[in-house]
Amino acid sequence: MTKRTSAKYKLDRRMGENIWGRPKSPVNRREYGPGQHGQRRKAKISDFGIQLRAKQKLKGYYGDLTEKQFKRIYTEAARVTGDTGENLIGLLERRLDAVVYRSKFVATIFAARQFVNHGHVKVNGKRVNIPSYRVKEGDVIEVRDRSKQLAVLLEAVQLAERDVPDYIDADHSKMKATFVRTPALGDVPYPVMMEPNLVIEFYAQN
Repeated sequence: MTKRTSAKYKLDRRMGENIWGRPKSPVNRREYGPGQHGQRRKAKISDFGIQLRAKQKLKGYYGDLTEKQFKRIYTEAARVTGDTGENLIGLLERRLDAVVYRSKFVATIFAARQFVNHGHVKVNGKRVNIPSYRVKEGDVIEVRDRSKQLAVLLEAVQLAERDVPDYIDADHSKMKATFVRTPALGDVPYPVMMEPNLVIEFYAQN
């Protein structure tokens, strides 16, 4: 299990954006960075800084992945034919914890990781407790019968802040979802702009 090294809302403050689109984000109240000098941090950012920021934002969005994990995904995206940025997004969205989050079984990506880790999820009828497990098109993801009445599930389904994207077919009455297809960048409902092209530039130059 990847250890979350910082509180999720600290990332929002550092980025100056509500990257998960949550009502409780501190950015909804204060758009400047953390610390006593946060309001004065308006210096021009270098190209390296812009690329680094794009990487941190995308990496953080998927549960603050470790650099080792994220770079491994980037390396695989670069190795596959096609647009590397689109490949990167596709691989990230195929993570089991991301699919559980997108299906609105839980409220946050961090909760999705924990939910999978604790053995509450089955893929094609078999229990899987690895958040980074890569889902394939047509795979059926469902909550184990004994876990279907958990409060976190019932609360997440009612959330109005986000919808299930069309590349996932979710049935909340059965707590089951089908991963229909691998999405392109434009299909993914990010609350803020993600720039995988800058992430690719970052790794190509560093």
